[in-house]
Amino acid sequence: MSTTLDLVTTLKAELKASHVTYADLAEHLGMSESSIKRIFAKGDMPLSRIDEVLRVLKMDFAELARKVAEAQPLRSELTLEQERAVVADRRLLLIAICCLSQWSLEQILGTYTLNEAECLVYLKLLDRLGIIELRPLNRYRLKVAKTFRWRPNGPVMTYFREHVADDYFGGGFDDVGEMMMLVHGQLTTGMAEAFVERLQRLGQDFAQQHLAGQKLPAADRRAYTLVVGMRSWLFAAFRDLKRDEG
Repeated sequence: MSTTLDLVTTLKAELKASHVTYADLAEHLGMSESSIKRIFAKGDMPLSRIDEVLRVLKMDFAELARKVAEAQPLRSELTLEQERAVVADRRLLLIAICCLSQWSLEQILGTYTLNEAECLVYLKLLDRLGIIELRPLNRYRLKVAKTFRWRPNGPVMTYFREHVADDYFGGGFDDVGEMMMLVHGQLTTGMAEAFVERLQRLGQDFAQQHLAGQKLPAADRRAYTLVVGMRSWLFAAFRDLKRDEG
């Protein structure tokens, strides 16, 4: 929920972008410049005054609210309650994954057997959960960051380990554009952290390629899933062979 301070902060940015000074605004509103400065410094303004400023800017409240929403920090992960809600319904999880991949409603309907009414129900649920902002004409804006990930030990990753991992890793990884690589080594903690950052950038690059590919004909595209993992770990079958560290 946007606060009055959020609205006033965005109004200040819009005034600056429109080259409207406090002196200009004071003249339009019939107030002193010092009063205008004081109102904006406090960050507290009644809705009637906000409407007056919007008229000067030739904006409406809906446009201001959208700009406030777009300025809010994006989520890097969901809460446990949000993840539990998503994973409780496999159709909702499917639509959530499609949204994270920035599929349009038309793409979802063309790929899966859900009808438009069902999809809209799930999109509204994702909107209420704070994952997307549903917009007119069944469009949406993601409210998660490019660095978004499911909680490492949260409900969605638990679901993945229990129901998806065997199916995914059971493939041969030998088709065009497929591979699986297992590399073992010893690194310092700092080196490992730096490598994780590089892997995160790889995931972002994959996402960017996906978005670029959306412009191409559907017949030219195939669905791929990139799974990246790195952890300090020793295969269970080897653990009893390891010397005790004393």
